[in-house]
Amino acid sequence: MKVAKFGGSSVANAEQLRKVSNIIQDDSDRKVVIVSAPGKRFSEDTKVTDLLIGVAEAYLNNQPHDEKLQLVLDRFHEITKELNISDHIIAEIKDGIESILGSSDSDELKLDAIKATGEDSLAKVLSAYLQSIGVKASYLNPKEAGILVSDTPGSAQILDQSYDILYKLRDREEIVVIPGFFGYSKDGKLITFSRGGSDITGSIVAAGVKADLYENFTDVDSVYCVNPTIVDNPKEITALTYKEMRELSYAGFSVFHDEALIPAFKADIPVCIKNTNNPTGIGTIIVSKKEPQPNPVVGIASDTGFISIYVSKYLMNRELGFGRKLLTILEDEDISFEHTPSGIDDISIIIRDSQLTTEKEERIIARIKEELDPDTVDVERDLALIMVVGEGMDSTVGLADKATHAFTKADVNIEMMNQGSSEVSMMFGIKASKVDESVRALYETFFE
Repeated sequence: MKVAKFGGSSVANAEQLRKVSNIIQDDSDRKVVIVSAPGKRFSEDTKVTDLLIGVAEAYLNNQPHDEKLQLVLDRFHEITKELNISDHIIAEIKDGIESILGSSDSDELKLDAIKATGEDSLAKVLSAYLQSIGVKASYLNPKEAGILVSDTPGSAQILDQSYDILYKLRDREEIVVIPGFFGYSKDGKLITFSRGGSDITGSIVAAGVKADLYENFTDVDSVYCVNPTIVDNPKEITALTYKEMRELSYAGFSVFHDEALIPAFKADIPVCIKNTNNPTGIGTIIVSKKEPQPNPVVGIASDTGFISIYVSKYLMNRELGFGRKLLTILEDEDISFEHTPSGIDDISIIIRDSQLTTEKEERIIARIKEELDPDTVDVERDLALIMVVGEGMDSTVGLADKATHAFTKADVNIEMMNQGSSEVSMMFGIKASKVDESVRALYETFFE
């Protein structure tokens, strides 16, 4: 059995949905299909999910939302018309959204339910189209499928009992089409995963049915070893391990949501990334283990938007509880840290700048000075993190030397370097303005 998930670009319009239906029919093992909401049809287009968020925000801010809602309805009407299927779904969408907005639910729950409308409606459209061309298929709501999640709007976590329920999908004779991105709490509330969560749904369902393969269809032939907008025609990666993909996703690779593979990883299910527009291509396979390669580096990823809080105090290493107290201050402000490189007298806390408002920064700095009595406290902004990723790097001599020489060649100063306990990555912190030249220099060093 195969579980196939189709991303937003794969279901953006009627033409793409025809390709999706052909892919489903080409392999009788594709018994469970997960879909995203329609994505962009062209570069300047707007994703349906973003249109839906606009509807919800307008309503919640007591602003007119009819025009924004009409944009959503027009997108789906265009699809149903071109596929020559009933457009009763349009009325369902409108009535459903108005019902959600007029309900007594909290604003958080309303927003989750509105956002999920894109995936839910597209699943209904695809199943109707498959039926219209003679394919035995049906729409299956996540509640019926058994996707039970925590009651945490916008950041749902799957409940373990879901997997036993999902396994029953193996008994279905027809192809089932399940909307991604959301599940239901035990008391029946619709709760979404974090943004990009259709990948999470696909991975969960694949683990639940104990699939032989989880196929993730997108708009690229494979994963590239570096961002193709930075390096022209980069090398393709044909095989990755879960650990490598996790590191690359965290550091900016947009192919997968960085939490998406965890259920498949735990169930040891291979994942194949394939192109909806070129389904016969090899793609990239993601597995638990792979054969050692001559070049242990598989990819270079980068991401911007980081801040470093640097704290220095003489004999910090002898002060019991210093690190715990520092991290407790961040915890009290509801801030999670990304990395904590340290020395004997100093420590840096790397966080996402989106978490640190001006008010929080002032409170944090004041508390650090008052409670920890440091010699120095500095906040450094506009940082980027670059990850050099690959299993086997820890047992290969000279990789760090090659990487630092690449930065030297690009005339880039390394603000921070950390390998720590990771067996599969080296992390470098630099100024965000120097990302592109750094990545190009590293690519030339490790892949050319």
